[in-house]
Amino acid sequence: MLLSSALLTTGLVVLGLTDDVHAHPAHAPFLSIPLSRLGPRPETHPLPPTIVHQQHVNRAIRRHELMTGATTTPDHVLIENLRRRAAALPPHLQKRFNHPGLEALFRHPQAGERDESQNSSSASYKAEGSTREGLTPATKPTFKHTLGLDIQGQDIGYVATLQIGTPPRDFRLLMDSGSADLWVGAEGCKSQDPFDDQEGCGKHTFLGPQSSSTFNDTKKPWKIQYGTGAVSGTLVKDTLVIAGLKLPNYRFGVARVESGEFTPDYIPFDGLAGLAKATISQQGTVPLVEALYAAKCIPAPVVSYHIPRFRDGYNKGELTLGGLNPDKYDPNTLVRLRNISPFGFWEAHVDAVKVGGKDLGWSTRTALFDTGTTLLIAPPADVSAIHAHIPGAYQDPDGLGGWTVPCVPKKSKSPVMTLTLGGRSFAVDARDIAFLPVDEANPQGNCTSGITAGTPGGPQQWLVGDVFLKSVYMSTDIASDTITFAKLKKRAK
Repeated sequence: MLLSSALLTTGLVVLGLTDDVHAHPAHAPFLSIPLSRLGPRPETHPLPPTIVHQQHVNRAIRRHELMTGATTTPDHVLIENLRRRAAALPPHLQKRFNHPGLEALFRHPQAGERDESQNSSSASYKAEGSTREGLTPATKPTFKHTLGLDIQGQDIGYVATLQIGTPPRDFRLLMDSGSADLWVGAEGCKSQDPFDDQEGCGKHTFLGPQSSSTFNDTKKPWKIQYGTGAVSGTLVKDTLVIAGLKLPNYRFGVARVESGEFTPDYIPFDGLAGLAKATISQQGTVPLVEALYAAKCIPAPVVSYHIPRFRDGYNKGELTLGGLNPDKYDPNTLVRLRNISPFGFWEAHVDAVKVGGKDLGWSTRTALFDTGTTLLIAPPADVSAIHAHIPGAYQDPDGLGGWTVPCVPKKSKSPVMTLTLGGRSFAVDARDIAFLPVDEANPQGNCTSGITAGTPGGPQQWLVGDVFLKSVYMSTDIASDTITFAKLKKRAK
């Protein structure tokens, strides 16, 4: 059964804690990693927002299939979904977006997805700090053992800078909560993508004997297929340092062959660090979090996340290894849930769902929590019931399960939507439900909904991504196999 996770929309996350001494927030020497964001690529043409939305849906489909070992949806089905969304565009938008990018997209299901970060012209985001090399730096860290973590695109990926080798050099790694392996590009790396116009793996930082005197290649092969993208190479040993925490002779992978999702020069990371459980490791290595814990660098194998929002206009996001940052969440709202996923991911029961203050009477739903998924995907009947209580919402005519909602929701005393977890209600921010304007020239009009129909795992299972996770503080505890949620402090430090 295939248990590796998806990638290119990987945004970190999912979370948990334990009932024992490892669980409570304390000022122990654990690691915090702030998050920041990636700006647009001005030299490229934007794709229609509805196409970007469908790309997220397609990735969510693949990501869930990899999480559960389900049969993989063929590429031609995903391409047809994109074609149907394009055909359903209003005539004036079809003309505006009639450019070669769409044709490339239809030839190759992942083509063009690298450009989605530019579809942000309607967002009023002013980052703190200047943009450098396509990545906007985070605000200055405030917690001990802290790293800046840049965010790729519109809250879809999180990139931390680690040091590897002797002498140590910086590597930017995409931090992924849905996989458990760490890899960087190898010296002499090759591209396997037929659509890639370059032979090598782009202008990234690579690791090998020419750059590191402590590099030791074990020659043992490995390969990983993500939801979008694939890499293969050999396992190596070298020194890794993260926020001053040193792991000598750490065992991980170098990629000697990468697919085109990773190789272009504008891809802002040099590899990937999986933060999930060892049970899903495709390399058969000790994942980074567990290795840090075994080396007594952190007091518990805990990962906590405060995910920033592109539209907030500031970025105080943070990733913490080893515990929870008490400056980020309200301790009176903390709930701890048992992880029920049999595959090593993060899943829990949902007690109730309310929309506009109305309880929909659901108490049997479960949710796979994953920031590698941008949207919230639920069975069609559930999505229809949710949107029936959102004023102005209507189903898209293309028959793909998407909905349209007002970009500016009607003011109400009740949150648009809440999920009850562990007996406590957590609101979904209305800005995240209004995903992207259908017409970017009219950002106050209609938006594609961040809640979309799909069949993640039967009529009771949801795949819950950043649409919900940006509104909560989350952590995962590998030792106790639990997930923790809490409400964010207002303007968390």
